[in-house]
Amino acid sequence: MKTNRILIVDDKEENNYLLRAMLQGNGYEVEAASNGSDALLKARNNPPDLIISDILMPVMDGFALCREWRKDLRLKSIPFVFYTATYTDERDEKFALSIGADRFIVKPQEPDVFMEIIRKTTRQSVSQSTVQAKPPEEDESIYLKQYNETLIRKLEDKMEQLEKTNRQLEQNIAGRKLAEKERERLQVQLVQAQKMESIGRLAGGVAHDFNNMLTAILGHTEMAMDKLGTTQPLLEDLQEVQKAATRSADLTRQLLAFARKQTITPKVLELNDTVERMLKMLRRIIGENINLVWIPYINLWQIKMDASQLDQILTNLCVNARDAVSGVGKITIRTENAVFNEAFCATHEDLVPGEYVLLTVSDTGCGMDKETLTNIFEPFFTTKEIGKGTGMGLPTVYGIVKQNNGFIDVTTELGKGATFKIYLPRHVDKAEQLQVKGTATSVSRGHETILLVEDEKVILNMTRTMLDGFGYQVLVAGTPSEAIRLAEKYSGEIHLLLTDVVLPEMNGRDLAKNLMSIYPDIKRLFMSGYTASVIASHGILDDGVNFIQKPFSSKNLAEKVRAALDRQ
Repeated sequence: MKTNRILIVDDKEENNYLLRAMLQGNGYEVEAASNGSDALLKARNNPPDLIISDILMPVMDGFALCREWRKDLRLKSIPFVFYTATYTDERDEKFALSIGADRFIVKPQEPDVFMEIIRKTTRQSVSQSTVQAKPPEEDESIYLKQYNETLIRKLEDKMEQLEKTNRQLEQNIAGRKLAEKERERLQVQLVQAQKMESIGRLAGGVAHDFNNMLTAILGHTEMAMDKLGTTQPLLEDLQEVQKAATRSADLTRQLLAFARKQTITPKVLELNDTVERMLKMLRRIIGENINLVWIPYINLWQIKMDASQLDQILTNLCVNARDAVSGVGKITIRTENAVFNEAFCATHEDLVPGEYVLLTVSDTGCGMDKETLTNIFEPFFTTKEIGKGTGMGLPTVYGIVKQNNGFIDVTTELGKGATFKIYLPRHVDKAEQLQVKGTATSVSRGHETILLVEDEKVILNMTRTMLDGFGYQVLVAGTPSEAIRLAEKYSGEIHLLLTDVVLPEMNGRDLAKNLMSIYPDIKRLFMSGYTASVIASHGILDDGVNFIQKPFSSKNLAEKVRAALDRQ
């Protein structure tokens, strides 16, 4: 009997691994591809019985793959299933079905429900292919008889596979128990991955509305404080509003960091330099009763990541270590080079062979028991008293490390402290220049004309007020079509497009492409309360893309606008 073969397409290795394990555990043969282009090549060489594809991927996304799939004479009759955690709106499903998809499944999905959908889709494919093969002149009763005979043969074949498997399992009880144990382990991994995916979806959804509201709160508070001056009695109240809104924005950023959805701009960095710049601040955080020891490794390799993410890792690990120390204690920060070979990684499930830079933070605190250690990277899990912690410090570290293709190892014992080891991939391209933080500069003013596009009216008016205050000429639009009409009628030069990423009618990136046909030299600055997945690959901005994350201050906006206008 022929075993159905399924082609799975996802650019994330962990997703492909878990999906492959679940499908193989249910009797399917599986082949994997990392993007749409790779999938088409493999399918044309050896067509599968069914394809399961993610949507958001590099090179060729799932929507483009589906269109090409339906154009190919050899592939168009093969069922196409979308399995996505990014495009989850009802409109996304309608669009997917309109271009030829057979099924649209939103992650995460219960394994039993998911497998039932796949089995139904496969059975329907068999039924439809048989119906399509019926000669027009054939008698209906003869056709039905042949169809039933075919189904009976398939069922008989399936029973004979099953019987052979049962005999093999009966002859090897130890093997059966081992297989069941492995299946349970994979099931636990799948559930955990789905749980993390759910939290990631929640974080992305909350971030948009939450960050839009915080943008308005912080922006108007800042402008009100500027108008009041330093002697007004209301100033102290406004400062408290500003502090609370800033803390809320920090919590949102931590959620996005855990979900690996924050937008980053990686640069080549010297880890030792970064730690040394932070030592003074870290000593203030941990207090005078705790000794902070710094042991840098000479000739440390370079890494490539967003410097602000390194700040988050060090701050969260040191705060966590501080809270674990009762009274007098010690926190040690150490750096080293590390190399993992194939043999070593074979005994460590999460590790990948290669060269890494190791950042170690250890403390002499209270340590953790096994149950606590199991849950430390879970969002909002905390052993601290109510009001003493958010439970997002270590999950933030976890998300950042994973987003940068690194690994975390934790060793601890009750009463004997804890050690966190962060392995970050070595960067070997020495042609790139190291990034050095510049000194603070005053807010730059301007005179250029800016086209501002934002569908949230409160944010549109607030941002226009800020830009007016910096001396810019501002044209405003609430939709992409309004922005295009404005640009076509405007007689002068428009120097900069400042646009939200997620808009009705079309996204900010496509709006920018349309406007470049009118103003070829127009500069672009994107802003969003969502993650910037529309303009970034896996949350990583390409060189030359200017982006500002909501919520932002007027000073931050002025700096980003000036940088975008001055960029060659």
